[in-house]
This record gives sequence, structure tokens and C-alpha cells, in this order.
Amino acid sequence: QVQLVESGGGLVQAGGSLRLSCAASGRTFSSYAMGWFRQAPGKEREFVAAISWTGGTYYADSVKGRFTISRDNARNTVYLQMSRLKPEDTAVYYCTADPSLIDVRGRNGGAYWGQGTQVTVSS
Repeated sequence: QVQLVESGGGLVQAGGSLRLSCAASGRTFSSYAMGWFRQAPGKEREFVAAISWTGGTYYADSVKGRFTISRDNARNTVYLQMSRLKPEDTAVYYCTADPSLIDVRGRNGGAYWGQGTQVTVSS
């Protein structure tokens, strides 16, 4: 069982930056793929970024070049550094985890989810 807790969301102006964190419980964090999804009001939840247990990274086209996902296995934490934020990045951001990278990158995400953190980008 893995428990995930996100933090770092908030209100930022367009063009600004935020860093989200996702702290995971459990001894097997280093062997899990981790990812971020987001859900804007009235829209379906969508994939944002993923990182494999070996550090390989994957991004949605909409955030490529602006967002960076990373992980610190010693701290059981995954990060999402968001730069050059746009109003369309406004959403609740969720952390997800799964032993399978395919699942984390897939439409439905992994088996485990955090509670989400709100990111609001003002124009």
C-alpha cells in the first residue's frame, strides 16, 4: 500500500513558477513509477508527466519544455517544477504511483493517488 500527499499548489501569475511535491509512504517507493495528472473544471483528468524508477521522464505535449518531473528516492518524494505557467495550466494536480510505468503514463494513471493540490494561474 502506498499513500501519497501532494503539496506546493497555490496562486501564481502567468509566466511564474511553482514546484509541486508528492511525498510517498512505503518502503518500495524507489521501485515505483510516479506521475502527475491534472483536472481542470469541467474537463477530464489528463496526464501531465511521469518518471520511471530509473529516472526516465515523459511529458504531455502541452507542458513539454515548461515542466520538469524529478524524484528523490532518499526522501520518497517526486517533484513537478512548473515554469512559464499559463492560465490554461489552472487545475487540481494529482500525484499517482504504480509499479507499472505503462499504467502511470496511461489514461487512467496508476493504482495509487493523492488528494490533489490546486494550482491557479491568473492572467
